[in-house]
Amino acid sequence: MADRAAGALSLPDDWPAHADTSLTLNGMGCFDWDLTSGLMHMDALGLDVFDLRPDEYDGHPTTLGARVPPDEGVRLDTLVTQALKRGLDRYGAYFRIRRRDGTLRWTHTQACVRRDESGRPVRIIGIVRDATQELADAAARMDADDERRRQTSVVESTTAALAHARTVEDIIELLKGSGDLKLLGAASLVMGLLESGRIHLVAEGPEGSFVPGTRYTRIDEQYPMSEVVRTLTPRFIESAEDFADSYPVLWPHISGLGISSAAYLPLIAQARPIGALGLLYRDKRGFTADERNVLVALGSSIAQSLQRAVLYEQEHDLAEGLQQAMLPRRIPEVPGAQIAVRYRSARFGRDIGGDWYDVIALPSGRVGAVIGDVQGHDTHAAAVMGQLRIVLRAYAAEGHTPATVMARASVFLDELDTDRFATCTYAEADLTTGVVQIVRAGHVDPLVRNHDGSCRRLPLPGGLPLGLSAEFGRLEYPVSTLELDPGQTLLLYTDGLVEQPGADLDDGMQLLTSLVHDGPRDLQLLADHLCEVVDERGGDDDVALLLLRRKGALAPQAGGRLQQHVAQNDAEGLRSARHMVRAAVRAWGARERADEIELAADEMITNALMHTDGGAVVTVRVLTGARRRLRVEVEDRSSALPRRRDAGEDGVSGRGLLLVDRLSDAWGVEARGSGKSVWCEFGVPERDAR
Repeated sequence: MADRAAGALSLPDDWPAHADTSLTLNGMGCFDWDLTSGLMHMDALGLDVFDLRPDEYDGHPTTLGARVPPDEGVRLDTLVTQALKRGLDRYGAYFRIRRRDGTLRWTHTQACVRRDESGRPVRIIGIVRDATQELADAAARMDADDERRRQTSVVESTTAALAHARTVEDIIELLKGSGDLKLLGAASLVMGLLESGRIHLVAEGPEGSFVPGTRYTRIDEQYPMSEVVRTLTPRFIESAEDFADSYPVLWPHISGLGISSAAYLPLIAQARPIGALGLLYRDKRGFTADERNVLVALGSSIAQSLQRAVLYEQEHDLAEGLQQAMLPRRIPEVPGAQIAVRYRSARFGRDIGGDWYDVIALPSGRVGAVIGDVQGHDTHAAAVMGQLRIVLRAYAAEGHTPATVMARASVFLDELDTDRFATCTYAEADLTTGVVQIVRAGHVDPLVRNHDGSCRRLPLPGGLPLGLSAEFGRLEYPVSTLELDPGQTLLLYTDGLVEQPGADLDDGMQLLTSLVHDGPRDLQLLADHLCEVVDERGGDDDVALLLLRRKGALAPQAGGRLQQHVAQNDAEGLRSARHMVRAAVRAWGARERADEIELAADEMITNALMHTDGGAVVTVRVLTGARRRLRVEVEDRSSALPRRRDAGEDGVSGRGLLLVDRLSDAWGVEARGSGKSVWCEFGVPERDAR
């Protein structure tokens, strides 16, 4: 025993007669295994661990091995052998033993290996102890930790999912459908929001659980949600009996649903109650402290999300109300046209945009159609939109040409106290002739749908967006002219209809073209269909849509007509009048005589502006009868009749009516009550049947 001081454990010389007191107090038995003789000395405490009496133990390890299950014995022998072969000086292991009554108990052993001078193992000294309770406690702690981690994970995952919920309905659907409630053991939930001192039930419990008269309840009534809102304290209902005793008014209505317990949580945000959440359980009684803490944390997370959702809905309603107030309340009835308009707001709270549409009834059977989008997604964009819509409508109603309307609207926006710009398309249509003049300010191209449903994009030239063109001094807006046949539809829209995250604009245009082609024939149904498609793909931008269909030529006796007022010293007005004549020539099939008509009209307009006061009114119309004619009229306020005369010595002055006489098929002067009208006519071919 001289080498016992070298080990971590030692025995007295008369061992095993006297066990170490500290080992005894800790329930540890001792053993001393002489590897040379193969005998293992074990004290009474150690034998008690193996459920052996001293007279039953003969000092051989095999006697102890009878208490060890075979698989455990193999594992323990392997452990000891490996420790001896590898030169380890200690080892430890947990293993099971089978007691007399057949029960299995966990045992722990720890030992040190003594070696001689050559390193050969000669002795193993160690302890054994019963470890059943220790491992049971450890397993319970691990299970509790796992359960705590699982419940914490549920709260974290629910909180992460709630971050993406925008509306109250989104939150309810998420909680009901995410599976997290099942992970918490709940069978269903109920939820109420505090509104004007009452609790509004927004999420019912399981089917058949709704109690008539409880859609709205007062916070002083004897209901669990009322109680937690009133006291700001969670209410954990431990059993069905607890439920019945505490809420006798509610329990009879839900007693048949198998509810065994419930947890009602006040939903508190910024120290104010905003509602209550109830989790209903089946086959559960009572709540542990950990479960209560987890549920309170879950309630806090839901409350924060609910507050955001309520604010979102309030702000969205406010912004959408502002947007709707800025849009025209009604669309005027326009003879010869069928019109459909739609506005679909974005899905983000205040992120309401400046999209708008407008329809403006103009003189002489014409109509103005406007679609636009103010930059930005907030109430300021909507406010700017409202102002811009009003001034653009005013400029159009004053009789300005489409290019002038757009230029003046750009100047207005530039002078407005804002940093916003706007894209816009303005189309002025004469429904008698089908001639449409279109101006585009940085906006997406319009579409035209034909009678057979086929659809084409109109790649029109355009100018800078409104506000920017004035800022950079580029107010020239090219005017494009097209002829809309009866049954054809002009589609004006904002980019929210075609833009998709991660997709090219051309792809969006192609998709829209196919949707229009395959869409309903009815104009209102087509407008609804396009908006529904945007909803299905989760549109994140506003959409304004205006569809204008020409129902058919009105065919008045005088045929189609375009008219333009030109003021004195109005260079822009003069250019617009010339453009109008050019557009009429193209639209009404008079291209072969285009130079003659435009030159004659220019001379007539110039004469009126040079020799009269008060400006002139230029009218271009198609006359039907024995043969088709295009007539240009220039009306002024002077009663003095013009006369044809030869040009002066300089060859310039006096040639106006001479040119008109030479170029036109007929011309004349008509007295009017407030002045006169100079006119000329040109024969044009009949239009091809369509």
